[in-house]
Amino acid sequence: MGAEIFRDAWGIPHLRAGSARELARVQGRVTARDRAWQLEVERHRAQGTTASFLGPEALPWDRFARRSLLADTARRCFTALEESDPETADWVRAYVDGVNEGLPEGASAEFGRTGLAPGRWEPWTPLAVWLSTHILFAGFPAKLWREQVARHLGPDAVALFATDGPGTAGSNGWLVAGERTVTGRAVIAGDPHRFIEDPGVYQQIHLACPEFDVVGLAVPGVPGIAHFGHTGTVAWAITNAMADYQDLYRERLRRTGAGVEALGPDGTWHRAARHTETIEVAGEEAAEVEVIETGRGPVVIGGPEGLDGGDPADSAGTPVAISLRYPPRVTADLGFGALLPLLRARRVADVDRALDAWVEPVNVVQAADTEGGLLHRVAGRVPVRAAANGTRVVPAWEPGHAWRGWHETPRAGLTGGVAVMANQRGPAAPLGVEFAPPHRAGRIAALLAGKDRWSAADMPAIHTDTHLASAAPLLDRLAALDGLTPEAAALRDRLLRWDRRMDAHSADAAAYAAVRSAVVRRLAAHPAFAALAVPPAYPELFQPWLALRPRIGYALEHLLRAPELYGVDRAAEVRAAVEEVAAGDPPGTWGDTHRLAPWRALADERYDEPGLSGDHDCVLCTSAVPGVTDLAARGPAARYVWDLARREDSRWVVPFGACGVPGSPHHRDQLPLWLRGDLVPVVTDFTRLHQDTEETDV
Repeated sequence: MGAEIFRDAWGIPHLRAGSARELARVQGRVTARDRAWQLEVERHRAQGTTASFLGPEALPWDRFARRSLLADTARRCFTALEESDPETADWVRAYVDGVNEGLPEGASAEFGRTGLAPGRWEPWTPLAVWLSTHILFAGFPAKLWREQVARHLGPDAVALFATDGPGTAGSNGWLVAGERTVTGRAVIAGDPHRFIEDPGVYQQIHLACPEFDVVGLAVPGVPGIAHFGHTGTVAWAITNAMADYQDLYRERLRRTGAGVEALGPDGTWHRAARHTETIEVAGEEAAEVEVIETGRGPVVIGGPEGLDGGDPADSAGTPVAISLRYPPRVTADLGFGALLPLLRARRVADVDRALDAWVEPVNVVQAADTEGGLLHRVAGRVPVRAAANGTRVVPAWEPGHAWRGWHETPRAGLTGGVAVMANQRGPAAPLGVEFAPPHRAGRIAALLAGKDRWSAADMPAIHTDTHLASAAPLLDRLAALDGLTPEAAALRDRLLRWDRRMDAHSADAAAYAAVRSAVVRRLAAHPAFAALAVPPAYPELFQPWLALRPRIGYALEHLLRAPELYGVDRAAEVRAAVEEVAAGDPPGTWGDTHRLAPWRALADERYDEPGLSGDHDCVLCTSAVPGVTDLAARGPAARYVWDLARREDSRWVVPFGACGVPGSPHHRDQLPLWLRGDLVPVVTDFTRLHQDTEETDV
């Protein structure tokens, strides 16, 4: 039996085949036709070869991908999958076969502009794509920042800056049990917050075969539906658990005639694996990278001689080398064994069992079924080890920092028929170090408490809420000021009357943001933080985690509320900031400067991107970087509402569209809806779809 490809009015693919394997093949083929450029960029990112066609700006990532052994880890994981779960391995192979069939058909203008030709996917490539997409998800570079803060301001200062920062992905998610809905069946809703990319990081898709019929959000390049899905009788969704499951080790390395050795916790020098690789760079000479792996993991910073182009040694005179330990490298398991069982799930218990195999990233999962079953749990693999491993870079040569098994993943219940997760401290609290401020979670819970019964149609009002609770500390500081100039006093009074909503049309929101940014800039320039203003000479890839202004911007409420701040006269700094803004040209509206700034592999693509409502701590989380830019590179990468009463009443939307080909009618057709908070109906009845093509030999 062949496979059938259908489309709805938004170009979303609906695929039907005679078996799960056939369906995987057609999923790969259709994804390659719709998103060939995106898939090839992701393949090259996973292999560390993007500089070969994107140029020297891509070199920092390629160096990291090579040094962290992403592709090699994916190969190991696929080999282990073939042994432990041959059915899933064969299913992944079928997807890759489809990608290789579809890539020549999907080659678009970007290939010609870069001189890139579609390459060949290997069976392990989807695992490499998954790994490269999530390797920075848990934000292990934050340990470099904490180390800097502790060194220069003392260990107590670390908590002041502990917050969901610039490099961390987050999400909103809420589960409303049947007792709190108009239908008597549960509703699950939310929106994953990631860097907004064009094409989008999530693909709306419908997969149907005799074994299952699932709608959901897939990751292009990866078969199945991992994070957000609805099978008709059970639905699930995730948020980032903010767990800490990756470690950084400071290594002592030395060169010998035979290669490189690393000092282990047993006091013995051990041979480290070592080889060199060449990275081709468009328009420049090729770059050589030394790849070293110790008993802890691959060395991602420095080497036997210290840092490249920076200080060769740390403050103790030891050459700097830092290795990364992450679960898939240790276990040769990425959790792909969960993907087919998720598609086949019929009840919450099936989802629960499937997630026992989950590895990375670590998520909080919410699920519900049509029989009233509910699930609220953490899924993923978090190592048991010393507390210090979670907060800083630990010495590889000292005993006590080894991994000692895996944490049991926590579970939680509902409160008042509702469970809310927004990366705050929750069921995953024992597994993490830093969590998002409680504002988004608290606001969602308060909105849900506002009425007794909810429907799927009610949920967009929560998705798009713009109240900014984190504004309170700065507004409190403003309220305490006196002796201002008339212009500054008028601005202060205006902000104290503001409704605290970060709406795109709001001039008051723009004025607040201007004052906030001025405060951040002034604090970042204060001598008390001078030692943090110049980060260590670590690789460029890690610099966003070490930049002072974003750290102050995201932690501003803590810094303003702390009993004392290293001698900083915060009243004087806030006074100077409000005077500065009052004396300048009046800000326009928030949407004038708070505009969408998506990542595109080709920087020469130009669109007049729209102004946005929301802010980092709003439920409508469109993240600017106070003190740096009002542009929003991060935000809701999708929105969804899963209705367990009638799947047809479910809704979803993505920032741009279903197709990744510029010029396609479905490349950006969902953007106006995404901006308004509207959602696209989920269609599951194949008689309401139009057939795109029929594949008789897929």
